Amino acid sequence: MNAALACRPGCGACCTAPSISTPIPGMPDGKPAGVPCVQLDAERRCKIFGQADRPAVCGSLQPSAEMCGTDAEHAIRWLTQLERRTCPASR
Repeated sequence: MNAALACRPGCGACCTAPSISTPIPGMPDGKPAGVPCVQLDAERRCKIFGQADRPAVCGSLQPSAEMCGTDAEHAIRWLTQLERRTCPASR
């Protein structure tokens, strides 16, 4: 079982690595994998965190030691690998 963690300041990996297929304010068609969400601020924090228009998938992805590792680069690699494994085109 993965223990929940607080988000690492300045990371933004979960707002960059995965694709999002539902609308995001400012990105009505969602976002492709590897593209930072337009809702990331200068400190790489979500500007719509906790708001109703934040995609449900964003709230369902919770930080964990396995995903986040020791730095943002680990998180990007882990999430990119997960994206590749779960991408419909790769099935």
